[in-house]
Amino acid sequence: MIQLENITKSYEAGGNSMQVLKGIDLNIKSGELVSIMGSSGSGKSTLLNILGMLDNYDGGSYTLDGKLIKDLSEKKAAIYRSQFLGFVFQSFNLINFKTAWENVSLPLYYQKVPRSKRKELALQRLEEVGLLDWAEHLPSEMSGGQKQRVAIARALIADPKVILADEPTGALDSVTSMEVLDLLKKVNASGKTVIIVTHENEIAAETERIIRLKDGRIISV
Repeated sequence: MIQLENITKSYEAGGNSMQVLKGIDLNIKSGELVSIMGSSGSGKSTLLNILGMLDNYDGGSYTLDGKLIKDLSEKKAAIYRSQFLGFVFQSFNLINFKTAWENVSLPLYYQKVPRSKRKELALQRLEEVGLLDWAEHLPSEMSGGQKQRVAIARALIADPKVILADEPTGALDSVTSMEVLDLLKKVNASGKTVIIVTHENEIAAETERIIRLKDGRIISV
């Protein structure tokens, strides 16, 4: 599903070039549940941004489901993201003035799906994450765990092949964290590839494989 070969990435800072990724080789198969770990500055956020087509890489190659991802225009990147990827973030990234179902349906809005169909599909996803009764509630009326469930439903709405979860339990207590992890494992069991960036050993231990980064290099897979 995902193949990275000798991926490099540098940033300019104060007139100097800082190499953040130093030759990343990585294969993630379709249907895998993996975690990415590394201390601050290890390059894991940069790697996730490249996987999510939110940033370009300098050298090497990134192939996603047989497609070479390289120097995409913002429009093309947006199309590919909508086709292949769903995102879950630590801070939930919900729109405060929209209800749960409206937040979930947002990716379909950009695909120009009619409102009635968007709502129908959003309600299905909310039911899958156990929040159908909260469809008309605003984020301000929900707990952190409920917000993250809404975010997961939103990530699933367009039926992506890969879920990228960036510290999905970072803002949650330990009990709620495991509930969210169990939901991501259920998503994985349905056949989707799930990649979790985390600093929590308890979360990473529940995945099939832990990819560890240090100073821009993979030190174990």
